[in-house]
Amino acid sequence: MTAFTPSPVKPVVALFVLESLDIRLGTITAVDDVPGSKKLVRLTVSFGDHARSILAGMKQERAHPAEIVGRQALFVVNLEPKRMAGEVSEGMVLDIGYADGLVPALAVPERELPDGARAG
Repeated sequence: MTAFTPSPVKPVVALFVLESLDIRLGTITAVDDVPGSKKLVRLTVSFGDHARSILAGMKQERAHPAEIVGRQALFVVNLEPKRMAGEVSEGMVLDIGYADGLVPALAVPERELPDGARAG
C-alpha cells in the first residue's frame, strides 16, 4: 500500500448540517458512456421505489467502469440537479479517496440491504 498522510480534520459543524443530507443506498443497474466527456459515465441507480441517472467522473479511474453494475453504494440524493456534458445528474455517488488524490473506491455496505435505505 502507498504511504499516506491523512488531511487535517475539517472544522466542526452542527449535527443538523449532516442531517440535511439524504444519503441512501442504491444498486447500480447500468453504467453508460457520456459521449463527448473524457471523465463522465452515467450510472442508472435503483433506489427501490424509483431510479435515477447520476453522473460520475470515473471513466479514467477504472479500466472497465461496467464492473460496478450490480453493486450497491451510497449516494447523496437531495442535491440540486446538475447539468454536466449536456446531461443532468440527479445525485452524487459517495466514494473514498478522490479528495486525497487516491484512486477512489465506492462507499459500500458490509452486507446487502434494501435499495433506498438511509444512512445515518
